[in-house]
Amino acid sequence: MSMMTISSRFALVLCAAALMAASARAETPLERGTYLMRGIVACGNCHTPKTAEGKPIADRELAGGFVIEVPVFHAVAPNITPDKETGIGNWSDDQIVDAIRNGRRPDGTIIGPPMPIPFYREMSDTDVRAIVAYLRSVKPIRNKVEKSTYKIPLPPAYGPPVTQVPDVPRTDKIAYGHYLAGALGHCLDCHTPRLPDGQSDMARVGAGGEELPAFVGGIIVSANLTPANEQGIAHWTDAQVKAAIQTGMRPDRPLVLLMAFDWYKNIKGADMDALVAYLRTLKPAK
Repeated sequence: MSMMTISSRFALVLCAAALMAASARAETPLERGTYLMRGIVACGNCHTPKTAEGKPIADRELAGGFVIEVPVFHAVAPNITPDKETGIGNWSDDQIVDAIRNGRRPDGTIIGPPMPIPFYREMSDTDVRAIVAYLRSVKPIRNKVEKSTYKIPLPPAYGPPVTQVPDVPRTDKIAYGHYLAGALGHCLDCHTPRLPDGQSDMARVGAGGEELPAFVGGIIVSANLTPANEQGIAHWTDAQVKAAIQTGMRPDRPLVLLMAFDWYKNIKGADMDALVAYLRTLKPAK
């Protein structure tokens, strides 16, 4: 009996230690938000001012003012620091979540492109709240920017209000890779052709062809990521695909500065594995 009691107590001690270790390893919302914002989500790629060489200015993180000019709109990235006069410091957590997932500001106005709201609508509750935690943590910067203007009508809404989205299990590599490429990284927003109404042509996911302004001037065309592109990533090794995403270096030449290489370099190995695994599943499309 005494031996069983000792064994039982020893088992309980082991279980308690395992639970404590698991608790210690669990990410806080701020830790998760920091990883996402400094990695795959990369809001700073548009919302952080840049040098003439296209590099983010560290002490102006998320202060806004970057201009994206295309024929149908003149978009100016807003200040999303916690500054109460020129940023989002007066917005509640729920209002920030609503802006990210539903494209609606607290005053009811609609957020237009290039904000990829159709993809952000699939962002999980855990991750969108983690991003809010990060936004609360950055330095408030007073920087009033001009409003964006559009030559196209903005939708009255992007669909029924999204109020709840479950987590995508990271154990499902393809599903989680899809989540990284869509809801978090919005890679598919730039790399999917547009229909006449401006919506992504989801029948040709990843087929590219979008004309986009490069950060250092000029226009580039997003690459076709599907196997229909004979020079594309379907014919590269996994290591070459990862290098292109994280360092901006194709097997044959550097990529033009537009993708968020300064952020993507921080994506963890397991997430890169999942992202590449998903890209391998894209169907050929021209």
